[in-house]
Amino acid sequence: MDSTIQVVTRTSLENYIGQRLSVDRFRDYCPNGLQVEGRDEIRVLATAVTASLAAINAAIDIGADALLVHHGFFWKNEAAPIVRTKKTRIAKLLAHDLNLFAYHLPLDAHAELGNNATLGAALGITPTGRFAEQDLGWLGELPTPMSFADFSQHVAAVLGRPPLAIGDVDKPIRRIAWCTGGAQGYFHEAATLDIDCFLTGEASEFVAHLSQETGIAYLGAGHHATERGGVRALGDHLGATFGLIVHHLDIPNPV
Repeated sequence: MDSTIQVVTRTSLENYIGQRLSVDRFRDYCPNGLQVEGRDEIRVLATAVTASLAAINAAIDIGADALLVHHGFFWKNEAAPIVRTKKTRIAKLLAHDLNLFAYHLPLDAHAELGNNATLGAALGITPTGRFAEQDLGWLGELPTPMSFADFSQHVAAVLGRPPLAIGDVDKPIRRIAWCTGGAQGYFHEAATLDIDCFLTGEASEFVAHLSQETGIAYLGAGHHATERGGVRALGDHLGATFGLIVHHLDIPNPV
């Protein structure tokens, strides 16, 4: 084995991430931290948005000791029995002694490594504030206003997929509220603020009506696409901090 590769214990890594992301301050819908225990020593870390079977298999194929994801297991209100797809995924992790770490809301909210922080930076938005419960929603401004059509194209170029765009294509866009993933419910609160556009990952039926009635443009840019940044940033940070080998697994997802 290459003697230059550094090693961190499973417990030390979990403790470090928990402190770095301030995990204890969040009320979440799933456990944050180690969800499935694997080998004690970690040299190779894989990251992915979701702990799908494809991501687990890819992590095994590259010889990872741990898989770090945003969407893990054991969600509130989901069925408890470990059967069917859940059984298959967990069985794979256990058979290969692969650790699974998952961080949900703490990774959405973090000011430097989070999904919202990395998406805003990628789009060139300067943060100006927060909104919504647990400060999950972000507010910011573009350095120069652009039309909604041009901003939509900009988002498409950055994320590699066209967003669902609802609103006047000629509307000038400067003040933006955003929250990655499935945060369309925050559009109600965002619409009471002084913004030109709301950006998230998904859309529900009501958003078209609310956009039309408020004049606020709406972008549904993809749940997966808007949440690739956080695990990548956290993985890179852990690699630099502990000297780990880090592989980013971008498992395609059209949603």
